[in-house]
Amino acid sequence: MSFADRDRKRSLDDSTLFSPWSGAHRPRIARRRPVKRLVVLALGAAMMAAGAFALVVAFNGGRGNQMSGEATQIPPWVGTAAPKLASAPKAAPLPPSEPVRIEIPSLGVNAPIVRLGQAADGSVQVPPLGDHNLAGWYDRTVLPGQAGTSVILGHVDNFTGPSVFFSIKMLRPGDTVTVVRADGKSAEFSVDGVQKVTKATFPSAAIYGNTRYPGLRLITCGGPFDSATREYLDNIVVYSHLVS
Repeated sequence: MSFADRDRKRSLDDSTLFSPWSGAHRPRIARRRPVKRLVVLALGAAMMAAGAFALVVAFNGGRGNQMSGEATQIPPWVGTAAPKLASAPKAAPLPPSEPVRIEIPSLGVNAPIVRLGQAADGSVQVPPLGDHNLAGWYDRTVLPGQAGTSVILGHVDNFTGPSVFFSIKMLRPGDTVTVVRADGKSAEFSVDGVQKVTKATFPSAAIYGNTRYPGLRLITCGGPFDSATREYLDNIVVYSHLVS
């Protein structure tokens, strides 16, 4: 990254949203300066009604350290179509228990999970921007391991560097995502694939809709960055299902 690029990004403000919406439909959040880039997942009441959704992941090293540090760079194997399962997952749903930690061995991820609710404006709360290694489970989705689609949120980066969801774009089918639960048990998910979607045409029903099996969706920002709107133009979605 050039010094000019660093200076340009440092001038961006942290009202940038990780959201499938744009323009007037984008939820409002408080602003503070200065920041380079921010990733926030914002979902309104209408999207919540469309169904549950899920995501989990962190950046801590491993495969993620092989990237340049730019959220705009997406691996060539990440396509625009949702992955399809050859057969329905067989693992039985787990009893309810809140998630406390997310582990992704292939990415070197080991991050705590906090509980997130809904903000007054109808958007989903997000973890603190300043904590790079922190994820958040959205408590209006199913608990990880239950039948349906669960969601865990996190930032992709800020002006100081990569954050917890930066490297989910590097996940491959068969990689393992483990959610440690408050009951001491772990929900182990297998990655089905990764999808890149344009925020302007975000397929909310397909991505957030509940599955018949225990599913987990991992979502963050990426792709081109619009300095005028202070937004990434794409979302990265990781699909996974419970295996044990």
